[in-house]
Amino acid sequence: MTTTGLATASVTEVAESGRLHYLDHLRALAMLAGVFFHAALAYSPLMSGFFPTADRQNSVWVDGVAWGLHLVRMPLFFLVAGFFAAWLLQQRGGAALARQRLRRILVPFLVAWPLVWVSLSAGIVWAASNVQHPSALLAMVRDWMQMPDPPQGPPPTTMHLWFLYYLLLFGVLHWVLRTFDLGRVGAWLMARPAAVLLGLPLLVWPALAAVSAPHPAPESFLPQFWAVVFYGAFFALGTQLHGHPDWLDRLRRHVPWMLPACIVLYAAFLWRLSAELPAVANPLVPPVASWGVAALEACLAVWGTVLCLLAGRRWLDRPNPVLRYFAQGSYWTYLLHLPLLFAVQYVLMDLEWHWPIKFAVASAVTLAGCLLSYQLLVRHTRLRRFVG
Repeated sequence: MTTTGLATASVTEVAESGRLHYLDHLRALAMLAGVFFHAALAYSPLMSGFFPTADRQNSVWVDGVAWGLHLVRMPLFFLVAGFFAAWLLQQRGGAALARQRLRRILVPFLVAWPLVWVSLSAGIVWAASNVQHPSALLAMVRDWMQMPDPPQGPPPTTMHLWFLYYLLLFGVLHWVLRTFDLGRVGAWLMARPAAVLLGLPLLVWPALAAVSAPHPAPESFLPQFWAVVFYGAFFALGTQLHGHPDWLDRLRRHVPWMLPACIVLYAAFLWRLSAELPAVANPLVPPVASWGVAALEACLAVWGTVLCLLAGRRWLDRPNPVLRYFAQGSYWTYLLHLPLLFAVQYVLMDLEWHWPIKFAVASAVTLAGCLLSYQLLVRHTRLRRFVG
């Protein structure tokens, strides 16, 4: 379910021109939100039945905040990635974009995937054997391990690296659309901001109605059609935003209704989740979202992401060395944070600390470990060309 701060071109390279600081800073904040989101899932009542680090303590307040982050964090990442893919294509051409995709996406994916898979798998096995107060998932793994003929484990998935997987896919689709000159439809839509605000939720609504709510991470190696439609819509919006820099300015007049609408719709979304999910017979197989909940998710994802862009343009479009550093380390943090976070939370599960303390400790230790290792291993080494 991850975060990365990946725009497939160097956001900092563009931001240093003094024009696009806000995208760099939004990327940094989205990276931080990703760490906090994954840390919070351990204390989410909604995830208690099937999250490996689910703690004995949880709070409805966690769900109240976490799913708001979930609805806009990854759409924002894909939008930023689409913007800088279009920028790199315009500035350096298709061959440079292809080389950069191979170096910045494919190579890190191929190197990181086996390491992440082994570390997460080993962590679950260790926790199932050693944690005294296991989550429901760890308890199930422990029971399997004690069987004389245990069932076969789940097939490998892309885990939180699914973002890289779909960026590669969208890179190919982006090239196809440009080859057949299908961008004229996007240009027509960008000239009509209200059409995007109303049409994009309608486009992604059926996709979200095909999966559970809140929508899951598409971790399968087989591309998920719903994820191609949902996240691809935001990637495409990012490519169009690059070609229409005045689009955000024309959206400002819609803020007076978008902001209160998001507040009301998010309250309705949380209410419908609480009403529909208690009827789940098997928490490991969540039900498909109702069309009503999917409609709420679609509107919140689109309008919430647009509001984040407008807020970033308004308040973050200036140099900030702290956010710039977080943005530079966001790719490395994305790759490393989940195995490190889980390792920390497995240790915390047996402690009697109150859940906010556990959450703060897990988040702080994970961020510190990721940024320290980035400083030592990446920032001043050749690895920066790949994950810096």
